[in-house]
Amino acid sequence: MSTYIAFLRAVNVGGRVVKMEALRGHLQDAGFTDVETYIQSGNVRVASRARSTAKVEEKLEAALASTLGFEVPALVRTPRELTAILQTSPASPLGDAARHYVAFLRREPSADAVERLDGWDVDGERLKLVGRNLHMWFTKPTHEAKATNARLEKVSGVAATSRDWKVLSALAARWGEA
Repeated sequence: MSTYIAFLRAVNVGGRVVKMEALRGHLQDAGFTDVETYIQSGNVRVASRARSTAKVEEKLEAALASTLGFEVPALVRTPRELTAILQTSPASPLGDAARHYVAFLRREPSADAVERLDGWDVDGERLKLVGRNLHMWFTKPTHEAKATNARLEKVSGVAATSRDWKVLSALAARWGEA
């Protein structure tokens, strides 16, 4: 069994309410083991016999759609990948006061999309793609940002979901790998 960390998109927002206790039960019923969640925003650790993040994403999404009645994109990383995100983060181009987020992308986007994301030049917003992980810095409230998840998906051409740096740090301390 291998361990995976799933970042579920659009859980507990916009009327798509999912209780974490029920979610854990649904995933166990779908064959995942060692299921654990962290806060109410769709951060899930599972163990699976699947040998790739793509297979785990596929299995999670199928299980969630059949149980919840709506599609939930699941962006999956290994514990080692989660730890590496924190250890290899680029320095903030907006200084230490900027809030740092990471958007998890399903796969690496096209060269054109990478150029557009890395060249993002909106006042108070900067982006830097590192593999399938898009680092984002904001000096303004996120609800005022132009780099919304919908826009990131449109530019990158792939499913994405974001997490705050503080949440990722907590997750890496709990579920990461040295």
